[in-house]
Amino acid sequence: MEQFWGTGASPDSLQMTVRGIAVFILALILIRISGRRSFGIGSPLDNIIVILLGAILSRAVVGASPFIPVIVTCSVIVLLHRIISWLKNRSTAFHQFIEGKKILVFKDGRFLYSNMNKALVCKEDIIQGIRKQALTDDLRLIRYVYVEYTGEITVITKD
Repeated sequence: MEQFWGTGASPDSLQMTVRGIAVFILALILIRISGRRSFGIGSPLDNIIVILLGAILSRAVVGASPFIPVIVTCSVIVLLHRIISWLKNRSTAFHQFIEGKKILVFKDGRFLYSNMNKALVCKEDIIQGIRKQALTDDLRLIRYVYVEYTGEITVITKD
């Protein structure tokens, strides 16, 4: 295991790649656990790529890690991202496993509190989303409100 994972501050290409894959999986799990509102700009998978590539590439920039293992690791992570994206496009179940599903949090004048708890949003988050998207705070005009897997709030009006 020591040869596969490595020890010390100078892992070789294989060891750094193994570490990169492990960090990729851990980052996906952590972002899924932390909730969709933590990184509400892109999908969890996209956020992981940005975080990992930034962190790993910075090691090459500051000379904290050998250049070749950094490049190999980043290449493997990008390839892993492409493979996962390809699989997401071919399987709805896999897509939902990786990214999650939208959550209905408001329906025809009623807040769905159990779903709000799942999405980690409060009533004010939903009302703010309604004001931003529908340009109203009249809840009678709103049919559905969803928290998308990206963390964004989507509003469907009655008209």
